[in-house]
Amino acid sequence: MEGGGVFAKWRFEVESGGCGGDKIFWISQVLFEYTNAPYPPLFDPTHCLDQVASTKVGFANLGGVRRGYGMYIPGKLKIVLRRQLRRSMWFRRWNGERLLRLRYKERHGRELDLKTLNTFSEKLFASMILINRGGKPTFTRLSDKYLVRDYVREKIGDEHLVRLLWHGTNPFAIPFDSLPQKCIIKTNHLSGGIITVDGNSDRNKIIDTLQMWLNQNYYWVCREYQYFDISPRIMVEEFIEDGALDGPLDYRFWCFNGMPEVIQVDNYAHSINPFYDTSWNKLDLQYREKSEIRDVGKPKNFDQMLTVAAKLSEDFDFVRVDLYNANGQTLFGELTFTPVAANFRFEPESWDLRLGQKWRI
Repeated sequence: MEGGGVFAKWRFEVESGGCGGDKIFWISQVLFEYTNAPYPPLFDPTHCLDQVASTKVGFANLGGVRRGYGMYIPGKLKIVLRRQLRRSMWFRRWNGERLLRLRYKERHGRELDLKTLNTFSEKLFASMILINRGGKPTFTRLSDKYLVRDYVREKIGDEHLVRLLWHGTNPFAIPFDSLPQKCIIKTNHLSGGIITVDGNSDRNKIIDTLQMWLNQNYYWVCREYQYFDISPRIMVEEFIEDGALDGPLDYRFWCFNGMPEVIQVDNYAHSINPFYDTSWNKLDLQYREKSEIRDVGKPKNFDQMLTVAAKLSEDFDFVRVDLYNANGQTLFGELTFTPVAANFRFEPESWDLRLGQKWRI
């Protein structure tokens, strides 16, 4: 896993990778400092209270790994400190904005000026900062993969929703024996966490994974605040068959004020990255340096997909609408307000300004 971390009684390690930036947490008089080292994926800083704390944490660069030592925290004090951190809204806002600004500078080589926003990247980071400052309940509701189904149902009808087989908060309650041979298990509050059940899957391993996911707050990964207040829930969905060997293919419509502008196609392994215009002409555009070069045929239901994407995006100045093509049936995937947490650069760079001009904020 990219940017993984190890936590032990007296030691913790954080490798380079992820969203970048210095990480500092003040909890009363307790300081956690991760110098130039990002959080591991799905890392909630309050969880490190389960293992370590320190008033003075020293670091040495040991082969790319930052290492710190601390003291053990008793259970009762740990609970108090965790509550104090979670209630420090002012700190979360300040630290979140600081890290977003650092990430922008690391990625683009300059400071972010909120008063002069021209490129797509500038506007995306500015949007994340503003959401981090004051929240956006609509984005939170629509980033929740369970609650967003009501929005889709109201906008375009049930026929575009993937069939929901089961949902709940207790992984031990999943009715494995009554599920189809092949299905998808995921949670409503994470990005990218999907379990494909196919035949005799290890149920205990699935339950363990879901228990871990349910205890994560995805906000702490890259400071996308729309995920902060989502109440975790398990969802079991029908598997989407589209005929692709590495599918189902994910058609991502980048929409501005209800108008799809470019369509990105992705696969299950995230190894392809072609972009097309709304006439399905392939564009000289990508943001994955090592992606496989592949042409994807125009879906037979492409016109319907365009209509669905436009309808679902009409209430927003920007949103990415992710759809699937299940043998001619257009199915909804998700709404993405902050793609890749802004952790990318368009190539060629001219597309950054070009798409930025489409985003009127």
